[in-house]
Amino acid sequence: MKIGIDIRTAGGEKAGKGQFTFCITRELLKIDRENRYFLYTNSGIAGFEEFKNVEMVIIDAKGLTWHRAVMKDLKKQEIKIFFAPSSFIIPALLSKKSGIKTIITIHDLVSFIFPATHDKKARLIEKIFLKRAIKKATALTTVSENTKRDIIEKFGLADATSATSGLAGDPADLASEKIQIIPCAASEDFSPVERSEEFIQKTNLPEKFFLAVGTIEPRKNYETLIQAFAMIRQLHPNHHLLIAGKQGWGSENLEELIRENYLQKYVHFLGYVTNKTLNKLYNLAEALIFPSYYEGFGIPPLEAMQAGCPVISSHSSSMPEVIGDAAIFCDPSSPAEFAKAMETLLSSPSLRLDLVNKGRIQSKKFSWAASAQKLYTLIKTL
Repeated sequence: MKIGIDIRTAGGEKAGKGQFTFCITRELLKIDRENRYFLYTNSGIAGFEEFKNVEMVIIDAKGLTWHRAVMKDLKKQEIKIFFAPSSFIIPALLSKKSGIKTIITIHDLVSFIFPATHDKKARLIEKIFLKRAIKKATALTTVSENTKRDIIEKFGLADATSATSGLAGDPADLASEKIQIIPCAASEDFSPVERSEEFIQKTNLPEKFFLAVGTIEPRKNYETLIQAFAMIRQLHPNHHLLIAGKQGWGSENLEELIRENYLQKYVHFLGYVTNKTLNKLYNLAEALIFPSYYEGFGIPPLEAMQAGCPVISSHSSSMPEVIGDAAIFCDPSSPAEFAKAMETLLSSPSLRLDLVNKGRIQSKKFSWAASAQKLYTLIKTL
């Protein structure tokens, strides 16, 4: 059987969806050596060369031109199943008469729940294509129970006769029959390592710092984090804040906050960093601070826990589900709560040790191999 996968997000500087696409695809290919896979992208992506049953299909185009070219090739190659781990456009546009079965992954509904915190272009695309993709998809997967509930609430409330929903059955039917949870995990790149003085000197790292990880964009809630850090510095003036993540959008307010609180020398934007570097940062940090308003899953807390770094997180969306009891949880709208959590952690070595131990246990509940096995099982049923 021939299976197509859209792997565009698996290359370059990968954020959450890119990590999911790269890791789930690699692990799936390790399991399935019989079916033939066509990996569709717009540029070459390393990491799949070892698999003999894989053909990399590079289509040098953008926008709808790329999607139309892929759909044409799907028919030409007689692809039977198309997996879309990060985009809904092709599943939304493919005709059911094509005979191609589709699997889509919905990571979150931030475009619908927190629209002001999401990129306008991405928001528009999802509003145009997501409902249609859900209606047409042969199978629908998501990364957490929280996103599953969001999908049911947003798209599964109409009855079978509704002309507006496009979804048959009640919410319970939709949940049990069409939505399967295939969670994310932390890469094996993250683990406890010995303190490296050479790394510290080479990177000129501050001696004491808190760490935040994620793309610079409004829903990551870095404004609350910077306000909390301004409070904690009054008690611990030698501490710094490091933020690792690609530059997204809406960072103007952050720069103003930093200036207002005279934090220019104490808040450091690192940009995108490799897993190897990030693992060392987790091992050196006082804690990972994860104040996000909304996450479909949230991989950084798992990475931190796997590396032995304690976590302070917002209690919103999927975070309690992913983190369990292995973090200090805070209201994402309260800088004071985050500052108090940071102070509590700094003043209690026993609490830190407890969170580290719980984190290692919690992180073991997720693995890319197990998630890929769920995907492979799903593929075999189609």
